[in-house]
Amino acid sequence: MTLTDSEVKYIEGILGREMNELEEGMLDVMFSEHCSYKSSRPFLRMFPTEGENIVLGPGDDAGLVSITDEYALAVGMESHNHPSAIEPYGGAGTGIGGILRDIISMGAMPIALLDSLRFGPLEDQKSRYLFEHVVEGISDYGNRVGVPTVAGEIEFDESFRTNPLVNVLCAGLVKKDEIVLAVAPNIGDVFLLMGGTTGRDGIHGVTFASEELTSDSETEDRPAVQVADPFTKKRVLEASLEILEKIDCSGVKDLGGGGLTCCVSELVDKSKNGAVVDLRAIPLREEGMTPYEIMLSESQERMIFVINPKDVELAQKICDKHEIPSAVIGEVTEGSNMVVKDFDAEEELQTLCNVPTILLADPPSIDRPTVEPAKSEDLVEVIDGPIDESLIKILSSPNIASKAWVYKQYDHEVQTRTVVKPGDDAAVLQIDDETAVALTADSNTVHTKLSPYDGGAGSVAEAIRNVVSMGAKPYAIVDCLNFGNPETPEILWQFKECIRGMSDIAEKFEAPVISGNVSFYNETEGIKINPTPAVGVIGVEKLSSIRTLPFKNEGDKIIIIGKTYDELGGSEYHRAVHNLEQGEAPKIRIDDELAAANAVLDLIENDGDYVKFLEGEDKLNIKATHDVSAGGIAIALSEMVMKGKLGCEIDISNVPAEENISDNDLLFSESHGRYIIAVDADKAEEIVNSIDIDAAIIGEVKGDSLIIKNNDETIVDFAIDELDNAYNGVIEKYMA
Repeated sequence: MTLTDSEVKYIEGILGREMNELEEGMLDVMFSEHCSYKSSRPFLRMFPTEGENIVLGPGDDAGLVSITDEYALAVGMESHNHPSAIEPYGGAGTGIGGILRDIISMGAMPIALLDSLRFGPLEDQKSRYLFEHVVEGISDYGNRVGVPTVAGEIEFDESFRTNPLVNVLCAGLVKKDEIVLAVAPNIGDVFLLMGGTTGRDGIHGVTFASEELTSDSETEDRPAVQVADPFTKKRVLEASLEILEKIDCSGVKDLGGGGLTCCVSELVDKSKNGAVVDLRAIPLREEGMTPYEIMLSESQERMIFVINPKDVELAQKICDKHEIPSAVIGEVTEGSNMVVKDFDAEEELQTLCNVPTILLADPPSIDRPTVEPAKSEDLVEVIDGPIDESLIKILSSPNIASKAWVYKQYDHEVQTRTVVKPGDDAAVLQIDDETAVALTADSNTVHTKLSPYDGGAGSVAEAIRNVVSMGAKPYAIVDCLNFGNPETPEILWQFKECIRGMSDIAEKFEAPVISGNVSFYNETEGIKINPTPAVGVIGVEKLSSIRTLPFKNEGDKIIIIGKTYDELGGSEYHRAVHNLEQGEAPKIRIDDELAAANAVLDLIENDGDYVKFLEGEDKLNIKATHDVSAGGIAIALSEMVMKGKLGCEIDISNVPAEENISDNDLLFSESHGRYIIAVDADKAEEIVNSIDIDAAIIGEVKGDSLIIKNNDETIVDFAIDELDNAYNGVIEKYMA
């Protein structure tokens, strides 16, 4: 049990009596950090959650954003960190299963999965094992269910050696008049439990997720890891959508963390009603399960539909057709208590639990102290080496190098919506003949460690730049906030400052945070992860506005938008070349960030049709776009060259930059608010003059090499093949 003495006193003060064993177990999981958000709620209120395009903000299984007159996109993001550290294949698979159920619960058809992953160094055998099997778990589950995994991001860092992070995002399409919510508003409606049977797996999964890992966790906590079953999930998906099509359901909710206890109590509490649950009716996988085990089990692939009793027969026929068990396990009642009943040994009906739903579904938050940690003054002097050698070293860093080893295992074309596939700044999926959505996931953990405000804000800004680069306007944000122990004041200060930075950017871009997840206690015996605000951004655009990063035409001029500052703290240059994480992260200049994004979007909006351009029927002025982020200008240009198989010649003396910045720092700085675009040569001057922010022509697409000069001095000269050799096959060599 993880209930504190003060929590026990609070609970029993409301009950007016002591808890019994079942009630204590149910309240224990609902008071866990994972279910209650008791340490994070006071800070999460900083997020903007409403906006012009927002149908539903935080509070349900997923958020909803309007993308056309007819359709909304349901989007959620979840973590499955601790289970993946113990059993990587199953842990990752159940993470995918959980986020898919969240989307189905809104009445939506899942159309895309993204992942945000963190592991220890690939030199470490255990980290390679976790990496291999997490990717396999994501691949097998998504591929078997038939939902494409279209984008993601991966980082390898020492801080994640014992605490890998597995964050998954799912988006689903739903007609606005077919949205359902996790509510139970009608007294007399019944709870139809359908899907997988209930077993002993995953008991206390949420309490396991709400405490630090230890060296014994791999053996002691394995029973808390749920068992994934993608084939059942496929049937659950199809049956759920058919039930929603044919029956007017009052509410729907999936069974995830906290199992039946969480699902039923939250359904009725939102509607200020009560519930009775009959344990005899629940389909069990194992004999002899106790009420405690049944109510706390987190067995996967289960859903509850709140329906009128007259619709039960039809709902169960649908479940039978899809070969999944179903049962009416209780009903919505008057009052505000959750009651659990079962027969005792003498076959007499007994009330085993009777507690207020608000006590389960809305535990009090905790006002924990925050303390700003002392900054390290012991900085290592960095002596720059040859720029060309540094560039090759950064390109071959696993954090920068090609992730094809990963995404080649994913089916990203199933459902045939994927217009822009993995490997660009974001994925783009077609919604109808005119509309597309751009989806991305991003985070910068080193920046957040060094400067939580700028790191959090920068993680959102970078994700926004990813969708803007594709030609999409950012509409909404989801997140998964991964931190250490919130009982440590310095950790909670990081968390608070990170959210403050994220909120400021979200508000400036009018892109509210519509859903999210908090994962605390990501540390093992004092070893803490780098704070990781994984951010998903949803952008909406016309199909004709899509842009991609590869250079496409010899003779096009290359323009950089935004100013470069001498900001190498937390850079991939520092980490890959000098093995350092020190200094201050790049500063967020919010007004400049917004101005640069608007400049790119305005240029694309006033340009030609990308689809017709690809078909040879239209001429474009804006041929390629790419944001500048990890690795700086040098890496951004290298990626555009390699993807397009066309070289370029650049003169960095033209780059708008801070005075007296060195060539090395200018090329590898990770300053925010910057884009590189390739444009028609005849329009280049006109385009630069139209941009109301620092911008300049810095070069031309030409030849088959990346050539970087400062006036007449050549700094970098690499053939495309040399760049490819550094960038490709890096992860493959480790995983061979």
